[in-house]
Amino acid sequence: MKKRILAAGLSAALLLSLAACSAPRGSGASNQPSDSRVLSLSDDEMTLDGQPLTQGGAGAVTLSHDIVYYHDNTSEDYGEGTQADMHTQEEADAHTVVTIREAGTYRVSGTLSAGQLAVDLGEEAKRDRSAVVTLVLDGLDITCTVAPAVIFYNVYECDEAWVAYDEGETEAYSVLPAGVDTSAAGANVVLADGSVNRVSGSYVARIYREGTTKKLHKYDGAFYSRMSINVDGEEAGTGSLTITAENEGLDSELHLTINGGQIDIQAQNDGINTNEDNVSVTTVNGGTLHINAGLGEEGDGIDSNGHIVINGGTVCSMASDRSPDGGLDADGEILINGGNVVALGVRNDAVSADSKQLYMELSFGSLLSAGAQVELEGTSLSLVLEKGAQSILYSGPELGEDVSYTLKVDGAVQQYTGHASGGFPGGGPAGNFQPPDSQEPPEGAFRPPEEEPPAPPEGGGEPPQMPEGQQPPELPDGQDRPQPPQGAPGQFPGGEEEDPSADFTLTGDVRSFSGIAGQE
Repeated sequence: MKKRILAAGLSAALLLSLAACSAPRGSGASNQPSDSRVLSLSDDEMTLDGQPLTQGGAGAVTLSHDIVYYHDNTSEDYGEGTQADMHTQEEADAHTVVTIREAGTYRVSGTLSAGQLAVDLGEEAKRDRSAVVTLVLDGLDITCTVAPAVIFYNVYECDEAWVAYDEGETEAYSVLPAGVDTSAAGANVVLADGSVNRVSGSYVARIYREGTTKKLHKYDGAFYSRMSINVDGEEAGTGSLTITAENEGLDSELHLTINGGQIDIQAQNDGINTNEDNVSVTTVNGGTLHINAGLGEEGDGIDSNGHIVINGGTVCSMASDRSPDGGLDADGEILINGGNVVALGVRNDAVSADSKQLYMELSFGSLLSAGAQVELEGTSLSLVLEKGAQSILYSGPELGEDVSYTLKVDGAVQQYTGHASGGFPGGGPAGNFQPPDSQEPPEGAFRPPEEEPPAPPEGGGEPPQMPEGQQPPELPDGQDRPQPPQGAPGQFPGGEEEDPSADFTLTGDVRSFSGIAGQE
């Protein structure tokens, strides 16, 4: 079993240093050769630089039907997938796998209705600084129903400290400034100016290495990278990418940096996920990012098992309104240093008070319905909710300290009963959250089985119960078992309960407001 002696946390000062190392907008492919190869996809004929590609051929790009997917008719020794995750051999064989096997820049266009675009430079690529591939998407439309539609398997991993640790060459791994400078990453995606690109993909549930329960394959995102990845636009930043995901949208197993372009993600589960515990950093430096996540049973907008840093760009991130998820969710720190950010969910994780840009966290006493109009007078926050939300995070350059703002919902002035410094832990409990009675997914979206998740009891319910016949572990002498939060919906751990007020004023001590409801 691989050791995981990781840094348990990350100081705000250090994380700010990490953010400064991330590549600026437009630099995602700066270390790539200026010339590019032209890869054209279609259901009838594939070409590279105008020359046809054939099944079984060798060279820089190969074609096959060899796709990694979760097989049906397998036992519990095969993996952790359920019946819903399984696919037949016939389903898999219907897909054409286009695999890039040589480093370089590839301008990719065309429509592939059943296939996968893969990048695999070999097992040794992670340590090879020249093992870099840039995909310039210039009118790509690709669909895969058994696995990710686009996947980077093996390229250079710019986080060399992590590579050494991952291969067992060090006793410990700690996050250092060099650890999130992704400008040299082997996985790069550039959205060509004026292009419209569409990626519709599935996922692969966890498959075991034979004879063990260790992971052989597990790819949750429709657009997936096993290595750190950069996403950028060309000079004008007018290229667009729409990801439609049967599970998660855009995933990286280590770091993800978004520098530019226009990205729209529609996901059944998390919209973005970076998944190395206490290590991964999701960084947004520029571009426009619109995420509608949790179209199924659950899902966060941006979910990092490490940290989230937003330095610029425009971010609108929506989570599920069927479960206690957030537009921003991180196990580590969330820092907002610039840009315009709106995060919507039942709960949002707390933003670090060490963020360079002011932010306001708004927690409502009950779920706002889809279609509600929310306006924070004196700012650019004015939106009609696409889906229900109970927690709204807003950050923009026009926010100021000691300025009184008025919050309106459907024209009615709102007031709050509690506030806290630096955000509520975990975004605050969704104490009286009730999922909407009926909310249809958008037209054309994957529809989950028609089975509504059970609504939690009013007031947050009882603490989870141990399985029958089991008892919770003993605690040390003199230590009391923690109890769930009590009190009115507007009360949060660390917050202050006070008389209702309609003056939403950010100060050096106050960033978060709770128990929000219309004035009586």
